[in-house]
Amino acid sequence: MAIDCKNSGAREDFPKDGPKPNYPEERSGWKGYVEWEKYPEKKADAASVLANYKFPGPPEFQLQQIPLTNPLLEGVRWKQYHYAMGDTLTEQPDISWKYVQQEKSADMNHVLQFPYNGEPPRERLVETALTNNKDHFVRNHGGIPEIENDAYFLEIDGLVNEPKNLTLADLQNEKLFPRQSNVVSLQCSGTRRIEQINEYPGDGDELINAPWGEGAIGTAKWTGVSLKKIIKHCGGLKDGGKGIHLEFYGADTYFKKGNVMNYVVSVPWRKVKLNEVLVAWEMNGEPLPRIHGFPLRTVVFGYIGARSCKWLYRIKAIKGPSQAPVQKKEYLYYTPQVGKQNAMYSNGFSIMEMPVSSAIMTPVTKEQIVHDGTISLTGWAYSGGGHWPERVEVSGDGGSVWYQVPDENLSKKYYHAWRTWKFDCPVDAEGWLEFCVRTWDNALNTQPTYVRSAWNFDLHVTSSCHRIKIYSINRSKPATAARLKQLEERGLDILPITRPLEFDLESDEHYDKVMEVMGGRDPEE
Repeated sequence: MAIDCKNSGAREDFPKDGPKPNYPEERSGWKGYVEWEKYPEKKADAASVLANYKFPGPPEFQLQQIPLTNPLLEGVRWKQYHYAMGDTLTEQPDISWKYVQQEKSADMNHVLQFPYNGEPPRERLVETALTNNKDHFVRNHGGIPEIENDAYFLEIDGLVNEPKNLTLADLQNEKLFPRQSNVVSLQCSGTRRIEQINEYPGDGDELINAPWGEGAIGTAKWTGVSLKKIIKHCGGLKDGGKGIHLEFYGADTYFKKGNVMNYVVSVPWRKVKLNEVLVAWEMNGEPLPRIHGFPLRTVVFGYIGARSCKWLYRIKAIKGPSQAPVQKKEYLYYTPQVGKQNAMYSNGFSIMEMPVSSAIMTPVTKEQIVHDGTISLTGWAYSGGGHWPERVEVSGDGGSVWYQVPDENLSKKYYHAWRTWKFDCPVDAEGWLEFCVRTWDNALNTQPTYVRSAWNFDLHVTSSCHRIKIYSINRSKPATAARLKQLEERGLDILPITRPLEFDLESDEHYDKVMEVMGGRDPEE
């Protein structure tokens, strides 16, 4: 009979009467790294351990209000999966949170505490074209292995002509490998997922479908060596690389549907050949933070962030795409008529290149703004796959009239990075208005008009025109100016608009004059 687990992420609340497995670390100096992929019998044993427990289900955060807490969600069952694996992994939730506190800004929005998913405050994200390391979003799938520099090496094997192990010193030796730096944006496929959740809920796994806002994107200058150069150093690929994918292995432990594994994904050789896959050890001129994959990670230009594997320990050349669950069974894009009732892994296509997208970061929806005929907006625009944002347009009426953001208000163009933007949008109307943004890239791709147009059951890639609702109070209107003056004289504020006025809306004399012009309330009989 399965052991019931409390709905608590505290280690002391995890059942003490379950199995006591021992899965030691694979290598000295690699704390928290358990090798699963080379040992099928170990994976089977771990699955049998998990089967002894009845873990709590995922929290409901779509059909009811998302908690107004920070972290939004805790990840209780994901913590418990790690506790069940014994001493090697039981501290991973605490270690992960330690690095959140050490390496990320104090005011991050913690979408999921463990495995850690977090994004920065909206307004700060677009203040600079390069994202500060402390503000760069984090989307982790497991804990954070603590790997020592001197103990580290990278395995390259599979369908390479000369398999090798390379230390970090080898990779950083410019006599062996020319160093490469690129400005690249990484974007989670869950960016802006909250818009889909709010209108049309879908799959509710709190890790795979975390309720991200508009901040699950960031841009950095990454430094390392092109994977193409590493493959050349290994004598090239067998069969000339035809049909080959490069499979990346991460040292974190991942769980899916009762099974245990390392994080494994792949990209095609044709992508690597373009020097668009970087094996990186530096982020914005600093060593990789541990939370971002120290000591080594991949950065795959223009692809979904899930292909940029952190804590990289192995690269294996294989025929065709990886059959590992993260590649085969996740990050799939379904049609709107596919859902819980009929979804299969085979009827969604794999998300690789990221589409054109954009977001308004300030102001935020439901903000009430007093202005003199213009409202200032800031945001980001991005297109993956080697495309770049060429034009950004903003509408203040829901999408009928569009204004182009002037070129001088856009940040520098890069082949593989976003552009931040700012715009003073002309606004005459008052009351609730819908602002939206759309981007055109250099291939004339633009965004679907509405969330509904691109809804999919796994809630990936919310690339529709981003929309916010703003209450406009136009000070250039005489009646509005008069009301603002009344409030100022009384030491009162017009905001929030939901707070009732503490005085009569008009004098009896003014009311009578208006009624006289109107001919009264009632028509003549």
